[in-house]
Amino acid sequence: MFRKKNFYLWILSIGLTVVTAYYQRKTGPTYPVTVRLENDGTSIKNKLIRSHGSEGDADIRLFVPGDDIRGFMKFKRYKSYDEWSEVQMVRRGDSLFTQIPHQPPAGKVMYQIFTEKDSQRKALTKEPVVMRFRGDVPAYILIPHILLIFLAMLLSTRTGVEVLFKGNNVFKYTRWTVILLFFGGLIIGPIVQKFAFGVYWSGWPFGYDLTDNKILIAFIMWVVAFFILRKNGEKTGWALAASIILIVVFLIPHSLLGSEIDYTAKP
Repeated sequence: MFRKKNFYLWILSIGLTVVTAYYQRKTGPTYPVTVRLENDGTSIKNKLIRSHGSEGDADIRLFVPGDDIRGFMKFKRYKSYDEWSEVQMVRRGDSLFTQIPHQPPAGKVMYQIFTEKDSQRKALTKEPVVMRFRGDVPAYILIPHILLIFLAMLLSTRTGVEVLFKGNNVFKYTRWTVILLFFGGLIIGPIVQKFAFGVYWSGWPFGYDLTDNKILIAFIMWVVAFFILRKNGEKTGWALAASIILIVVFLIPHSLLGSEIDYTAKP
């Protein structure tokens, strides 16, 4: 009976963690923007990128069949005094193609795509899309970071569920949550930040990066819960509170208020 209950609690925890992680990724400011355009009664779906993490210019490509459709892009650096630039997209088979000039890590560019048919121009989005450039993060750094953070979210959720169902493993799960958050968020996380944006830490007290700050807040809360539980294992409410706080901070879209260059402050 105990094993069956434990199995269901793990399934519940995994489900909650996956939903939270998916929501965070889907709502983040670097997730591609889905756009649709109509052509002869056919709805064509495309995605406009909002993040570029390799060397060279950022490729913008739209699947738009029909030689009678042209494409244009206007763009300028985000947070700058630049004037808008406009380029015509190049047709390559069934696609329209152009590029956004490369920017240094944390540099942003806002751009808007237009299609034109029979002298009628239409914007694919109501507002320009903001795209952030970043450095390339090696897979041997990025994959462990993502894995450890996901496992920390899972163990955190499992701890909260354990409290709610009055289980006996609250302290054990709390300990593992602290360990995973420490290595995934405070050890490997800053290395990811260094590769991507050139700094190890841009949260408090050095900046306002929400990703860094929310990891710090969650970790502190879990450390507090750990020491309280180690002293008095009956005070499981602290672990439940830490679990809820971690869910709340991970519901905040990833990369929100992240590193960015203010071109208005540069010559």
